[in-house]
Amino acid sequence: MTPGQKNGQDDPRPSGRPDDMPVGIFPTIRGKHSSLEEYIRAADEARERKNEALSRTRKYKFDTIAVNGLYSPEEAIRHNQGALIEPLYMGNAQAYQDTDEWEGAFRYKVPSWCYARYANPTVWYLEQVLGLLEAYGTGCDASCLVTASGMSAIALAADALLAKQTEGPEEINFVSSLQLYGGTFQQFTVRQKRDRGIDVRFVVDQTDLEEWSRKIDDRTRFLYTEAPSNPQLAFCDIRAVADLAHARNIPLVIDATCATPALMRPIGHGADIVIHSLTKSMGASGLAVGGALISRKPIVTNLRNDNPFFKTSFAEYVKWLPFRDMGPAASPMNAFMILNDLRTLRQRMDHLSQSTQTIAEFLEKHPRVYRVDYLGLPSSPYWDLARKYMKLVDSDDGRGGEVNRSGHLLCFRVNGPPENARKVFDNLKLIFRAGDLGRIKSMATLPALSTHLQPGEEFRNKADIPPQMIRLCVGAENPADLMDDLDQALRSI
Repeated sequence: MTPGQKNGQDDPRPSGRPDDMPVGIFPTIRGKHSSLEEYIRAADEARERKNEALSRTRKYKFDTIAVNGLYSPEEAIRHNQGALIEPLYMGNAQAYQDTDEWEGAFRYKVPSWCYARYANPTVWYLEQVLGLLEAYGTGCDASCLVTASGMSAIALAADALLAKQTEGPEEINFVSSLQLYGGTFQQFTVRQKRDRGIDVRFVVDQTDLEEWSRKIDDRTRFLYTEAPSNPQLAFCDIRAVADLAHARNIPLVIDATCATPALMRPIGHGADIVIHSLTKSMGASGLAVGGALISRKPIVTNLRNDNPFFKTSFAEYVKWLPFRDMGPAASPMNAFMILNDLRTLRQRMDHLSQSTQTIAEFLEKHPRVYRVDYLGLPSSPYWDLARKYMKLVDSDDGRGGEVNRSGHLLCFRVNGPPENARKVFDNLKLIFRAGDLGRIKSMATLPALSTHLQPGEEFRNKADIPPQMIRLCVGAENPADLMDDLDQALRSI
């Protein structure tokens, strides 16, 4: 049996305060104790030290949290031989000192990671820093679960919120914006709707609150949106949609991958659950795959669940129960690389956003481009919403406010038939042709032939993804070189 499991059923332990939930290995309680009670006492002391560290760390600025997280000089010296960087723990299982520690761990009374499918020390360091960054400056607290990919994070959140509440068939649904990454659309329409019979209702114009409201009924479990969306850069009024959800006592789930916490922290605007593909801008080196499910404490929900953490600390509930049973665990190596990429997140998103702004303005004036989709352009239908929500954290516009930044994803639409877009795409010399985004290297893709091919032409037409669209994610190269490459490719038609 695994921790928290009893005769094939979820063990109701732990119960009570969120701090009763085991949250990893910091601080450790190494040292043999003479009884189970002494292990539990040492665990309580360790939990207090961890909570003190959390309280101290929350007072730091965004960059300080991104650089250090909860890893302190004290921990480095006491437990990791003075290593300045969080250790990479590649082992897949934990050894225990004796039966008492073993029992305490499996009763969820002693900090433990047990087995890499449940948890891992390196992954835990990443979870802690992501929860702190997402909650930064919001006045909220958050918990985080790191997963093997962004898609698994979406699936875990959706499955937990779509769980059966009664015996027999249930007619339940959820409402989502139509502007989604193609893989998310497939998960919702094929895995949830076709395979499981759960109705997904799409909002075509996510700026229209009346359309959101019309799709919700008493059987709606949650609202879902992606902002900014990939690839159209669509946006909704997050606070207004959250208020609409909360009026029905249901949560708002938002995929904020393209913004990152450096530019937007949705839980501060009412969102309950935030999804990230860590493979993208937060893991900009392009060396790792990962996802994150981050939840505000508590979430709004009308669902019944015997485990109190379902509402009070949703991400930890998912981590220690559904995630444990489903198994989409992140690789410790991937977590280690993403953790290191995070240390410069704010500076990187600032620099990349400024380069992208320059390139978007260049493309908007190009004679062979008929439209540019970028949130930093006044011509974007979502410009006002982006200025309301997307701001560089800890920046200063000279008037006491934060500076608007729009990220490093844009799309441009090439004049003429689809063949012209293919020709421009094939003539890129510096910019990589790849189906990824968020890298330190610039890359382009044709969404209609890659990320949004499987959903079909009807979906692409409704979601405004024409074959003339080229998606460009701007990297850290000099923008002058990138504009030269784009210009020569466009002049090939």
